[in-house]
Amino acid sequence: MADDTRQPVYVPAGEGDTVFLLGDTYTTLLTGPQTGNAFALLEALVPAQTGPPPHVHHAEDETFVLLDGELEFHVDHDVHQAKPGSVIFVPRGTTHHFANVGDGLARMLFMYSPSGMEGMFGEIGAPGRRGEQGPPLTAADVAALASMAERYRFSIVAE
Repeated sequence: MADDTRQPVYVPAGEGDTVFLLGDTYTTLLTGPQTGNAFALLEALVPAQTGPPPHVHHAEDETFVLLDGELEFHVDHDVHQAKPGSVIFVPRGTTHHFANVGDGLARMLFMYSPSGMEGMFGEIGAPGRRGEQGPPLTAADVAALASMAERYRFSIVAE
């Protein structure tokens, strides 16, 4: 049997490592080292009329749980109008993106399985505060994201 050195983890409300990136606010709640690299869990605040570009994760599955607001998910050729409580599973290798189609902030939890992708957020995001809206998306954000693609095993897909 493998040596399992994982320990229970408690993240109090309002805590976690938070960054502003791509016009959104991302808070890392659980990291790979905390879960034996099984998964990473993050929270996202997505302002109205924003969202990441279409992309593909080559090494991780991604699961989203919408908590507040409305998001439109594009997963391959399907479009899903997600409301609070909706769950979306995106297998690795699948082109996807989401956009906040509502008028207010959308809030969701999302998980990468296995972990690893969460490192990118801390590496290129600007320090932020959980629950606060970050600055709008810039061309520099997109360039920084593209520069990380090979290391974090994802691709940005042209629309």
